[in-house]
Amino acid sequence: MSQYFLLALNAVVPFILYMTFGYVVVHGFKLTDSEFLSRLNRLVFRCFFPILMFNNFSKMDFSGGVKGGFIVFTGTAILLLIAILVLTMGFFVKENARKGVVIQAIFRSNAILFALPLAESVFGDEGITAASMLTAIVVPLYNIFAVIVLEYYSGQKPSVKKLLKGIITNPLIMGAIAGTLFLVLKLQFPTCVSKPIKAIADMTTPISLFILGGTLKLTSFRRDAKVITISMFLKLIVIPAIVLVAMLPFAFTPAQRFTVFAVFATPVAVSSFTMAANMGGDADLAGEFVAVSTIVSLFTLFVWIVFLKSMGIV
Repeated sequence: MSQYFLLALNAVVPFILYMTFGYVVVHGFKLTDSEFLSRLNRLVFRCFFPILMFNNFSKMDFSGGVKGGFIVFTGTAILLLIAILVLTMGFFVKENARKGVVIQAIFRSNAILFALPLAESVFGDEGITAASMLTAIVVPLYNIFAVIVLEYYSGQKPSVKKLLKGIITNPLIMGAIAGTLFLVLKLQFPTCVSKPIKAIADMTTPISLFILGGTLKLTSFRRDAKVITISMFLKLIVIPAIVLVAMLPFAFTPAQRFTVFAVFATPVAVSSFTMAANMGGDADLAGEFVAVSTIVSLFTLFVWIVFLKSMGIV
């Protein structure tokens, strides 16, 4: 079982270190302030994340096709989950600025940064193939519906025109569209250009986590303890369990089954904090979701992997 704990440890600890570094630099050494971090956060949202999205979408590989029941199953499950959350969230959370953040936190996971390496570690080449195919579909769904949810609950009067404009002009969506066009048209940058693009894309997550760590307010955790506990219990335990049970009737391979599970059982996406901070959501709560889910997943992922292996599910 120790290898599974190391697997979870290697996936989670880098994120914790990035956040800790940001917290120490800002709150410990006081080398910068919240105003600078706020400006840096806007810069990351408007410049770094579009490049990250462009880099990811322009390099998606559909050579193996996108056929597969496990992909249809995952897409359908995500859409059903979002619909249920939108219909029921009003009973538990009253403020619009928090509704969108809670919904996003529950349905949106760090699929690329967690599901891919986990699947590769557990199943090797078969795992990375299944995870690559799945994330190519899941990531666009995450980003499109995250923008829709946050725009809808932005506090402004709902308007189809404003909603569509907000979606189309969102930096992440624009980066994804540009990347998709490059992919479809089979365009390529020379190495001297593609290499810096990849380097900037690789910087996005560490910088985002540094900002998150620097802006975390430990005093607000007590205020948000109830909503965080309930939301993360649903995200990391209840929903993955439901998805596992729902998959049993289908003839998915163990690698496919594990990859689908990883999409639903991994921590909240880092970009959810950046998006909430720039789209009228409760940024403090969004950051707390990322931090808590990342730390707690060190243990939940370990327990889940041991359970899945011992039961012969994967």
